[in-house]
Amino acid sequence: MQRRGARPGEVIQNSKEVLSLLQEKNPAFKPVLAIIQAGDDNLMQEVNQNLAEEAGLNIAHICLPPESGEDEIIDEILKINEDTRVHGLALQISENSFSNKILNALKPEKDVDGVTDINLGKLVRGDAHECFVSPVARAVIELLEKSGVNLDGKKVLIVGAHGSLEAALQCLFQKKGSMTMSSQWKTPQLQSKLHKADIVVLGSPKPEEIPLSWIQPGTAVLNCSHDFLSGKLGWGSPSVHSSGLITEGDVSLLAAALRIQNLVSSGRRWLREQQYTRWRLHCLKLQPLSPVPSDIEISRAQTPKAVDVLAKEIGLLADEIEIYGKSKAKVRLSLLERLKDQADGKYVLVAGITPTPLGEGKSTVTIGLVQALTAHLNVNSFACLRQPSQGPTFGVKGGAAGGGYAQVIPMEEFNLHLTGDIHAITAANNLLAAAIDTRILHENTQTDKALYNRLVPLVNGVREFSQIQLARLKKLGINKTDPGTLTEEEISKFARLNIDPATITWQRVLDTNDRFLRKITIGQANTEKGCSRQAQFDIAVASEIMAVLALTDSLTDMKERLGRMVVASDKSGQPITAEDLGVTGALTVLMKDAIKPNLMQTLEGTPVFVHAGPFANIAHGNSSVLADKIALKLVGEEGFVVTEAGFGADIGMEKFFNIKCRASGLVPNVVVLVATVRALKMHGGGPSVTAGVPLKREYTEENIQLVADGCCNLQKQIQIAQLFGVPVVVALNVFKTDTRAEIDLVCELAKRAGAFDAVPCYHWSIGGKGSVDLAWAVREAASKRSRFQFLYDVQLPIVEKIRTIAQAVYGAKDIELSPEAQSKIDRYTQQGFGNLPICMAKTHLSLSHEPDKKGVPRDFILPISDVRASIGAGFIYPLVGMMSTMPGLPTRPCFYDIDLDTETEQVKGLF
Repeated sequence: MQRRGARPGEVIQNSKEVLSLLQEKNPAFKPVLAIIQAGDDNLMQEVNQNLAEEAGLNIAHICLPPESGEDEIIDEILKINEDTRVHGLALQISENSFSNKILNALKPEKDVDGVTDINLGKLVRGDAHECFVSPVARAVIELLEKSGVNLDGKKVLIVGAHGSLEAALQCLFQKKGSMTMSSQWKTPQLQSKLHKADIVVLGSPKPEEIPLSWIQPGTAVLNCSHDFLSGKLGWGSPSVHSSGLITEGDVSLLAAALRIQNLVSSGRRWLREQQYTRWRLHCLKLQPLSPVPSDIEISRAQTPKAVDVLAKEIGLLADEIEIYGKSKAKVRLSLLERLKDQADGKYVLVAGITPTPLGEGKSTVTIGLVQALTAHLNVNSFACLRQPSQGPTFGVKGGAAGGGYAQVIPMEEFNLHLTGDIHAITAANNLLAAAIDTRILHENTQTDKALYNRLVPLVNGVREFSQIQLARLKKLGINKTDPGTLTEEEISKFARLNIDPATITWQRVLDTNDRFLRKITIGQANTEKGCSRQAQFDIAVASEIMAVLALTDSLTDMKERLGRMVVASDKSGQPITAEDLGVTGALTVLMKDAIKPNLMQTLEGTPVFVHAGPFANIAHGNSSVLADKIALKLVGEEGFVVTEAGFGADIGMEKFFNIKCRASGLVPNVVVLVATVRALKMHGGGPSVTAGVPLKREYTEENIQLVADGCCNLQKQIQIAQLFGVPVVVALNVFKTDTRAEIDLVCELAKRAGAFDAVPCYHWSIGGKGSVDLAWAVREAASKRSRFQFLYDVQLPIVEKIRTIAQAVYGAKDIELSPEAQSKIDRYTQQGFGNLPICMAKTHLSLSHEPDKKGVPRDFILPISDVRASIGAGFIYPLVGMMSTMPGLPTRPCFYDIDLDTETEQVKGLF
C-alpha cells in the first residue's frame, strides 16, 4: 500500500512544472478552475483550493443555494462556457441534481471531470488522448496499480456506481484487461457477486445491512463511495480491511490532484489553439452550367456554410467572432494579439489596366484566384474586398460581389446593408457636421461667460471639465483643472473656436446617389438665427471617416485619427479638428463595431473579408489594413492574402503602395494586373463603350489589330508596377467572345513588356478551376525576393510629390496648379501637414485627366484645380479637374429591376 499523499503530490508537482514551462512563453497565462457549488459542504472546496494554490492555479467558486434548480445551474454553466479566462469547469452539486441536460451543458473542452457525453464517447471509442477522463475513475485505477494489483484478467465488481463514473470505471478496467460487472446495492445476488470478485469498487455509500464480511479475504477493495462531485468526503470511513481497503480519502485526494492535471491540460490545449493551425476547410462544390446563369441565380444555387463553421475551419476562436445572421460575422481585433508571433502569409494585390466604364473584373479575378488557391491547390488563402456603396448598387452598377462562378455569397447581403458599417460612418460623419454648425451658432449668439457656463455646467453643485476638454486646455497651454480658476482671457480662448465658415471642408454624407444634394443651403429655419451657408452632401463612402477606417490598425489609432480630422480653419488660419469640437469619443463609440472586419465566403466556401470601401478616385480605393493584417496571420506563412485596389494601376495600385503600405508597414509580394480583350480594343482605337448600351461588333468579333494597338495601355501599367519593384502577373479575364489568337497575343505582349507571366483566366464560367494556372503563376512569382520601394519620399514638398506621380505614373509632361490649389498647398505646409503622402483625385477612365484620352496619352499638362487634406486619414488629395463626390442617378436606374418577393423574401433583379 502506498503512503497516503505521495501520488497526489507527484501529480501536483508535475502540473506545476508543466504550467511553469507554459508560462515561460506566455507569462500572463494562469488557468482557472471554476467550480459551481450548490450546497453548504465546503470540504472539497478546501481540498481543491489548497491543491490549486500549490500548483500555481486559480480557483473560482460559484456558490448557489442548495435548492437551485436545473435552469439556475445551467445558466451559470453557460456563462462560464463563454468566459475565456476559465479553462476548466467542475460541478459540486448533489447527486439528485444531476441530469443529462446539466452535464451536457458543459463545453467538452472545459469538462475536466469527464462527465459530458462527448468526453465519455471519446473514451469508449478509444480516443482517451483527445478527451478528459473522470479523475475519480483514473484515481481508482492508479491506486490499484500503485498498490501492486495486476488488473489483467481480474474480475472487477463495481457496486453502487452509476452514470458517468460507472461508465468511465468500466471502460478503464476493460482497457486494462479486466472482466467488469456492475451491480447496485440492493441486487439479490450481491453476496454471490462479491464472493467471486477479485476487485471491488464501492461507488456509493454502503448500506448498514450489508456486512463487510461478504467480501472475501484477499479481495482488493477500493472505496470511492463519497459523492465525488458533491464534496462529501466522509473521512471517518472504515480503515484498511484485512483484504486491503483503499479508503475514499485516498481516492478523493488523488482525484482532486488529477482534476488539477486535467485543468493544466485544458489550458495547454487552449494555448495551442491560440496559435496558428493549418486549416481544415470544407470547400463547397460547384456545378457550373452553360450558358452561365445570372450572378444572382448562381449565388442562390449555392448554399453557404454557416459562418461559425467557416470561422472554426480557419482557426478563429468562438469568442473572436460576432455573428450577424447565418452567413456573415465580424471578427474581433483581439485575434491580432493572439497571433502576433505568427509569420505573415504572402501579400498579393489585384489591380487593373485603365478600364472601360463597364469594369474589367478585378473583384471576379480576386475571387477566382482565392478559389483556385484554396479549393483546388489546397493552399490557405483569403480575399480582402471593399464593401460596395449602395448608391451605385441602386444607380448604375448593380451588385459588386464578383461575377459568374467567382462571387462572394450571399450577394444580396454583400451588396446591401452588410453589418451596417457604412451606416455607422454616415452617422458619425453627420454628427460631426452637426457639431460644426451648432458650435458656430452658439458662439455667434452667446457671450464668453454664457458659452463657458454651458460648456462646463454646474452639475449637483460641482463643475468639472470632461477629459476631452482637459485635452483642449492642454493644447491651448492652460495647465488648470479647476473650471473656477480660469481668467477671462483663458475662458474666451477655451470657449471660442472662431470657425471661419468659408473654410469648412467637412460635408454631410448619404449612401444614396442624389445629384440634387451636390449643392445646398443650410440654416434657413428661423431658429438658426441667420447662420445659413452653402454646403453639400457627398456619397457616404467619400467621407474621410471611411478613409480612416480603411487605414487604421487599432481602436486606439482610429480614435486618434478621428480626433485629428481637420474640418475647417479658424479666423487666424489655424486648423480646427474633431478633437477641438469635443466629438472624438462620440465618433469612436459610433465606429467601435465598424472597425471589425466582416467575414463572408466565396461560392466555393473559401473565406473573404469585406471591410471598408473608400472611393477609389477620391480616396485611396482599398479595403482595410486591419482585414489584410488579420488575414495574413490566419493564412500562415505558406498562405496567400489577395486584396484588390480600385480602378487602374495608375490610381488604386499607386495609392495602395504609397499610402496603404506606408500606413500598414506591409510589403506586397506580387501584383496581379487584370486586363480584358474588350478594354484593350477600346485603348487601340475602338468605339466608345457605354454602360447599358450593347457592345459594338469590334468588341464581339476578332480584331487582332485593335488588340495589338491597345496593348500599349497594358504595357504602361506593367511599367508602373515595376516602378515599385514588385513582380507582375497579368490575368487576362476571358470573355466568351474572345478568340484564341487575341488571347495568345495579349499574353505574349505582356511577357515582352516585363510581366513575370501572363495567364488567361476562366473563373467566371467555371469557378476556381478556371484560375488554377493563375494561382500557380502567382505562387511562383511570390517565391521571388521582393524589391519593393516607395515612389517618393514623404518629406519632399507637396508640389514635388504631385509632380513625381504625374510624370512617373501618368506620363504627364508637367503639372499646372490653379491659384486656389497653390494657396491650399501653402496653407497645409504652414499648418505642418506637408509631409503627408499624396492621394490624387483623378478620373479612372484615362491615364490622363481627360476621360476620353485612351491608350497612353503623352506630353499633356496635368491641371490641379484644388488641393484638400484628409489629416485624420493621413494624406493630401489634389483634385485633377472637376471630381464629383456625389454621383447622380441615370434616366433608368438599376432600382427599376430590383424587387422583393414578398412570399419568399428573396431579392430580385440585383445584378
